[in-house]
Amino acid sequence: MATSTADDAGVYRLTPDLALVQTVDVFTPIVDDPYWFGAIAAANALSDVYAMGGTPRLALNIAGFPRAKLSLDILGEILKGGADKCSEAGVTVIGGHTIDDPEPKFGLAVTGFVHPDRVVTNASARTGDRLVLTKPLGMGVITTGIKQERTSRATIEEAIRLMATLNRAAAQAMIEVGVSAATDITGFGLLGHLHEMTRAAGVHATVRLGQVPILEEAWELARRGMVPGGTQRNRAALEGAVSWDGIDEEGQILLCDAQTSGGLLIAVPEARLDRLLRSLRAGNVPAAAVIGEIDGAGQGEITVTP
Repeated sequence: MATSTADDAGVYRLTPDLALVQTVDVFTPIVDDPYWFGAIAAANALSDVYAMGGTPRLALNIAGFPRAKLSLDILGEILKGGADKCSEAGVTVIGGHTIDDPEPKFGLAVTGFVHPDRVVTNASARTGDRLVLTKPLGMGVITTGIKQERTSRATIEEAIRLMATLNRAAAQAMIEVGVSAATDITGFGLLGHLHEMTRAAGVHATVRLGQVPILEEAWELARRGMVPGGTQRNRAALEGAVSWDGIDEEGQILLCDAQTSGGLLIAVPEARLDRLLRSLRAGNVPAAAVIGEIDGAGQGEITVTP
Protein backbone atom coordinates (compact mmCIF):
# COMPACT_ATOMS: atom_id res chain seq x y z
CA MET A 1 0.00 0.00 0.00
CA ALA A 2 1.27 3.46 -0.89
CA THR A 3 2.36 5.82 1.88
CA SER A 4 1.34 8.98 0.02
CA THR A 5 -2.20 9.00 1.43
CA ALA A 6 -1.18 8.81 5.13
CA ASP A 7 -3.39 5.80 5.81
CA ASP A 8 -3.82 4.51 9.35
CA ALA A 9 -1.80 1.29 9.02
CA GLY A 10 0.40 -0.59 6.57
CA VAL A 11 -1.08 -3.45 4.54
CA TYR A 12 1.05 -6.25 3.10
CA ARG A 13 -0.49 -8.88 0.83
CA LEU A 14 0.57 -12.43 1.75
CA THR A 15 -1.69 -14.40 -0.60
CA PRO A 16 -4.55 -13.52 -2.96
CA ASP A 17 -6.93 -13.95 -0.01
CA LEU A 18 -4.91 -12.67 2.97
CA ALA A 19 -3.03 -9.51 3.91
CA LEU A 20 -1.30 -8.34 7.08
CA VAL A 21 -2.30 -5.04 8.67
CA GLN A 22 0.52 -3.59 10.76
CA THR A 23 0.66 -0.55 13.05
CA VAL A 24 2.34 0.82 16.18
CA ASP A 25 1.30 3.55 18.61
CA VAL A 26 2.87 4.71 21.88
CA PHE A 27 2.19 7.74 24.08
CA THR A 28 2.67 9.25 27.54
CA PRO A 29 0.02 9.10 30.30
CA ILE A 30 -3.14 11.11 29.67
CA VAL A 31 -5.00 9.99 32.81
CA ASP A 32 -3.74 9.45 36.36
CA ASP A 33 -4.90 5.86 36.81
CA PRO A 34 -2.21 3.51 35.43
CA TYR A 35 -4.67 0.71 34.64
CA TRP A 36 -6.83 2.99 32.50
CA PHE A 37 -3.77 4.54 30.86
CA GLY A 38 -2.81 1.03 29.71
CA ALA A 39 -6.33 0.23 28.52
CA ILE A 40 -6.68 3.50 26.59
CA ALA A 41 -3.25 3.15 24.98
CA ALA A 42 -4.17 -0.36 23.84
CA ALA A 43 -7.56 0.69 22.45
CA ASN A 44 -5.86 3.54 20.62
CA ALA A 45 -3.27 1.26 18.99
CA LEU A 46 -5.85 -1.35 17.97
CA SER A 47 -7.96 1.36 16.35
CA ASP A 48 -5.67 1.76 13.34
CA VAL A 49 -6.34 -1.84 12.31
CA TYR A 50 -10.09 -1.41 12.76
CA ALA A 51 -10.01 1.74 10.62
CA MET A 52 -8.53 -0.26 7.73
CA GLY A 53 -11.30 -2.85 7.92
CA GLY A 54 -8.97 -5.40 9.51
CA THR A 55 -9.19 -7.69 12.51
CA PRO A 56 -6.37 -7.29 15.08
CA ARG A 57 -4.96 -10.61 16.31
CA LEU A 58 -1.46 -10.17 17.80
CA ALA A 59 0.22 -7.43 19.82
CA LEU A 60 3.59 -6.59 21.34
CA ASN A 61 3.83 -4.31 24.38
CA ILE A 62 6.14 -1.30 24.08
CA ALA A 63 6.86 0.50 27.35
CA GLY A 64 9.19 3.08 28.80
CA PHE A 65 9.31 3.34 32.59
CA PRO A 66 11.37 5.26 35.19
CA ARG A 67 12.06 2.29 37.45
CA ALA A 68 14.22 4.36 39.83
CA LYS A 69 11.36 6.83 40.45
CA LEU A 70 8.16 4.78 40.33
CA SER A 71 7.14 1.42 41.74
CA LEU A 72 7.10 -1.48 39.32
CA ASP A 73 3.59 -2.15 40.60
CA ILE A 74 2.52 0.87 38.53
CA LEU A 75 4.05 -0.67 35.42
CA GLY A 76 2.22 -3.87 36.26
CA GLU A 77 -1.09 -2.01 36.34
CA ILE A 78 -0.36 -0.34 32.98
CA LEU A 79 0.40 -3.71 31.41
CA LYS A 80 -2.71 -5.24 32.99
CA GLY A 81 -4.91 -2.51 31.54
CA GLY A 82 -3.44 -3.12 28.10
CA ALA A 83 -3.74 -6.89 28.44
CA ASP A 84 -7.38 -6.71 29.53
CA LYS A 85 -8.27 -4.48 26.58
CA CYS A 86 -6.47 -6.81 24.19
CA SER A 87 -8.33 -9.77 25.68
CA GLU A 88 -11.63 -7.96 25.13
CA ALA A 89 -10.62 -7.44 21.48
CA GLY A 90 -9.62 -11.09 20.99
CA VAL A 91 -5.97 -10.08 20.61
CA THR A 92 -3.10 -12.17 21.99
CA VAL A 93 -0.18 -10.28 23.54
CA ILE A 94 2.85 -12.36 22.53
CA GLY A 95 5.62 -10.33 24.17
CA GLY A 96 7.11 -6.87 24.12
CA HIS A 97 9.97 -4.65 25.16
CA THR A 98 10.53 -2.22 28.04
CA ILE A 99 13.25 0.41 28.45
CA ASP A 100 14.27 2.58 31.39
CA ASP A 101 12.85 6.02 30.53
CA PRO A 102 12.52 9.24 32.54
CA GLU A 103 8.83 9.49 31.53
CA PRO A 104 6.33 6.60 31.40
CA LYS A 105 5.24 5.56 27.92
CA PHE A 106 3.10 2.69 26.73
CA GLY A 107 1.60 1.36 23.54
CA LEU A 108 1.38 -1.61 21.23
CA ALA A 109 2.70 -2.88 17.95
CA VAL A 110 -0.35 -4.59 16.46
CA THR A 111 -0.73 -7.17 13.71
CA GLY A 112 -4.09 -7.80 12.11
CA PHE A 113 -5.48 -9.49 9.05
CA VAL A 114 -7.78 -8.45 6.21
CA HIS A 115 -8.83 -9.73 2.79
CA PRO A 116 -6.85 -7.67 0.24
CA ASP A 117 -10.04 -6.78 -1.62
CA ARG A 118 -11.77 -5.53 1.53
CA VAL A 119 -9.23 -3.03 2.77
CA VAL A 120 -10.87 0.27 3.76
CA THR A 121 -8.58 3.21 3.02
CA ASN A 122 -8.84 6.92 3.76
CA ALA A 123 -8.36 7.79 0.09
CA SER A 124 -11.55 6.70 -1.67
CA ALA A 125 -14.31 9.07 -0.54
CA ARG A 126 -16.67 10.04 -3.35
CA THR A 127 -18.97 12.95 -4.09
CA GLY A 128 -22.32 12.34 -2.42
CA ASP A 129 -20.89 10.37 0.49
CA ARG A 130 -22.18 11.30 3.92
CA LEU A 131 -19.73 11.67 6.81
CA VAL A 132 -20.45 9.71 10.00
CA LEU A 133 -18.56 10.04 13.32
CA THR A 134 -18.69 7.31 15.98
CA LYS A 135 -17.34 9.00 19.14
CA PRO A 136 -17.73 12.53 20.51
CA LEU A 137 -14.86 15.02 20.42
CA GLY A 138 -13.18 16.95 23.22
CA MET A 139 -10.60 14.54 24.60
CA GLY A 140 -7.62 16.84 24.04
CA VAL A 141 -8.96 19.77 26.04
CA ILE A 142 -10.44 17.42 28.65
CA THR A 143 -7.15 15.58 29.26
CA THR A 144 -5.35 18.95 29.40
CA GLY A 145 -7.89 19.99 32.01
CA ILE A 146 -7.17 16.77 33.94
CA LYS A 147 -3.47 17.65 34.08
CA GLN A 148 -4.34 21.10 35.43
CA GLU A 149 -7.03 19.72 37.80
CA ARG A 150 -9.77 21.69 36.04
CA THR A 151 -11.90 18.79 34.76
CA SER A 152 -14.85 17.48 36.80
CA ARG A 153 -14.86 13.91 38.07
CA ALA A 154 -17.96 13.06 36.02
CA THR A 155 -16.34 14.25 32.80
CA ILE A 156 -13.09 12.43 33.61
CA GLU A 157 -15.00 9.18 34.04
CA GLU A 158 -16.95 9.72 30.82
CA ALA A 159 -13.78 10.55 28.88
CA ILE A 160 -12.01 7.44 30.20
CA ARG A 161 -14.97 5.26 29.23
CA LEU A 162 -15.04 6.69 25.71
CA MET A 163 -11.28 6.50 25.13
CA ALA A 164 -11.19 2.90 26.37
CA THR A 165 -14.07 1.86 24.10
CA LEU A 166 -12.86 -0.27 21.21
CA ASN A 167 -13.73 0.76 17.67
CA ARG A 168 -14.50 -2.89 16.94
CA ALA A 169 -18.29 -2.53 16.73
CA ALA A 170 -17.99 0.54 14.50
CA ALA A 171 -15.59 -1.32 12.21
CA GLN A 172 -17.87 -4.36 12.04
CA ALA A 173 -20.77 -2.12 11.06
CA MET A 174 -18.89 -0.40 8.25
CA ILE A 175 -17.56 -3.72 6.91
CA GLU A 176 -21.04 -5.22 6.95
CA VAL A 177 -22.59 -2.26 5.13
CA GLY A 178 -19.75 -1.42 2.74
CA VAL A 179 -18.39 2.12 2.85
CA SER A 180 -16.28 4.34 0.63
CA ALA A 181 -13.54 5.35 3.08
CA ALA A 182 -12.68 5.59 6.77
CA THR A 183 -10.07 6.78 9.23
CA ASP A 184 -9.82 6.97 12.99
CA ILE A 185 -9.69 10.33 14.74
CA THR A 186 -6.52 10.73 16.80
CA GLY A 187 -3.75 13.29 17.05
CA PHE A 188 -4.61 15.44 14.02
CA GLY A 189 -8.17 16.01 15.25
CA LEU A 190 -11.38 15.65 13.27
CA LEU A 191 -10.54 18.21 10.60
CA GLY A 192 -6.92 17.12 10.27
CA HIS A 193 -7.91 13.53 9.57
CA LEU A 194 -10.78 14.62 7.33
CA HIS A 195 -8.33 16.78 5.37
CA GLU A 196 -6.14 13.71 4.81
CA MET A 197 -9.23 11.96 3.47
CA THR A 198 -10.39 14.78 1.20
CA ARG A 199 -6.91 15.58 -0.11
CA ALA A 200 -6.19 11.93 -0.96
CA ALA A 201 -9.51 11.60 -2.81
CA GLY A 202 -9.42 15.00 -4.53
CA VAL A 203 -12.73 16.15 -3.07
CA HIS A 204 -14.32 18.94 -1.01
CA ALA A 205 -16.22 18.36 2.25
CA THR A 206 -18.69 20.33 4.31
CA VAL A 207 -18.96 19.81 8.09
CA ARG A 208 -21.81 21.21 10.21
CA LEU A 209 -20.57 22.03 13.70
CA GLY A 210 -24.02 21.72 15.26
CA GLN A 211 -24.20 18.07 14.23
CA VAL A 212 -20.77 17.11 15.59
CA PRO A 213 -20.99 15.35 18.99
CA ILE A 214 -18.75 17.14 21.52
CA LEU A 215 -18.60 16.50 25.26
CA GLU A 216 -20.32 19.40 27.01
CA GLU A 217 -17.55 20.32 29.45
CA ALA A 218 -15.04 20.52 26.59
CA TRP A 219 -16.65 23.80 25.51
CA GLU A 220 -16.06 25.40 28.91
CA LEU A 221 -12.52 24.05 29.16
CA ALA A 222 -11.72 25.45 25.71
CA ARG A 223 -13.07 28.85 26.76
CA ARG A 224 -10.81 28.69 29.83
CA GLY A 225 -7.72 28.03 27.72
CA MET A 226 -7.28 24.31 28.43
CA VAL A 227 -5.97 23.73 24.90
CA PRO A 228 -3.12 21.28 24.20
CA GLY A 229 -0.24 22.37 22.01
CA GLY A 230 -1.09 19.65 19.47
CA THR A 231 -4.55 21.14 18.99
CA GLN A 232 -3.10 24.59 18.32
CA ARG A 233 -0.65 23.08 15.80
CA ASN A 234 -3.50 21.24 14.08
CA ARG A 235 -5.45 24.48 13.71
CA ALA A 236 -2.42 26.31 12.30
CA ALA A 237 -1.66 23.48 9.87
CA LEU A 238 -5.17 23.70 8.38
CA GLU A 239 -4.90 27.39 7.54
CA GLY A 240 -5.90 27.78 3.92
CA ALA A 241 -7.53 24.35 3.78
CA VAL A 242 -10.52 25.09 6.02
CA SER A 243 -13.10 27.85 5.52
CA TRP A 244 -14.80 28.84 8.79
CA ASP A 245 -18.32 30.10 8.03
CA GLY A 246 -19.26 31.97 11.21
CA ILE A 247 -17.53 29.51 13.59
CA ASP A 248 -16.21 31.01 16.85
CA GLU A 249 -12.80 30.26 18.32
CA GLU A 250 -14.00 27.51 20.69
CA GLY A 251 -15.72 25.69 17.83
CA GLN A 252 -12.57 25.89 15.71
CA ILE A 253 -10.47 24.58 18.60
CA LEU A 254 -12.73 21.60 19.25
CA LEU A 255 -12.93 20.56 15.60
CA CYS A 256 -9.11 20.62 15.51
CA ASP A 257 -8.69 19.11 18.98
CA ALA A 258 -6.03 16.39 19.18
CA GLN A 259 -7.88 13.23 20.21
CA THR A 260 -6.70 10.09 21.95
CA SER A 261 -8.48 6.88 20.95
CA GLY A 262 -11.20 8.76 19.09
CA GLY A 263 -13.91 7.24 16.95
CA LEU A 264 -14.04 6.33 13.29
CA LEU A 265 -14.85 8.90 10.62
CA ILE A 266 -16.67 7.06 7.84
CA ALA A 267 -17.58 8.21 4.33
CA VAL A 268 -20.61 6.21 3.21
CA PRO A 269 -22.77 6.42 0.07
CA GLU A 270 -26.10 8.04 0.90
CA ALA A 271 -27.99 4.93 -0.23
CA ARG A 272 -26.26 2.95 2.54
CA LEU A 273 -26.42 5.61 5.24
CA ASP A 274 -29.55 4.44 7.05
CA ARG A 275 -28.30 0.87 7.14
CA LEU A 276 -24.96 2.00 8.58
CA LEU A 277 -26.65 4.11 11.27
CA ARG A 278 -28.90 1.20 12.27
CA SER A 279 -25.91 -1.13 12.51
CA LEU A 280 -23.88 1.35 14.57
CA ARG A 281 -26.75 1.84 17.01
CA ALA A 282 -27.33 -1.91 17.28
CA GLY A 283 -23.65 -2.24 18.22
CA ASN A 284 -24.00 0.37 21.01
CA VAL A 285 -21.37 2.56 19.39
CA PRO A 286 -20.90 5.79 21.45
CA ALA A 287 -22.14 8.02 18.60
CA ALA A 288 -23.66 7.61 15.16
CA ALA A 289 -23.66 11.24 14.02
CA VAL A 290 -24.03 12.43 10.44
CA ILE A 291 -21.78 15.48 10.53
CA GLY A 292 -21.51 16.51 6.87
CA GLU A 293 -20.87 15.27 3.37
CA ILE A 294 -18.49 15.06 0.45
CA ASP A 295 -20.02 17.58 -1.92
CA GLY A 296 -17.82 17.84 -4.98
CA ALA A 297 -14.40 17.73 -6.52
CA GLY A 298 -11.61 19.70 -4.89
CA GLN A 299 -8.08 19.62 -3.58
CA GLY A 300 -8.94 18.63 -0.02
CA GLU A 301 -10.73 21.80 1.08
CA ILE A 302 -13.23 21.74 3.95
CA THR A 303 -16.00 24.24 4.71
CA VAL A 304 -17.34 24.36 8.27
CA THR A 305 -20.81 25.83 8.82
CA PRO A 306 -22.79 26.25 12.05
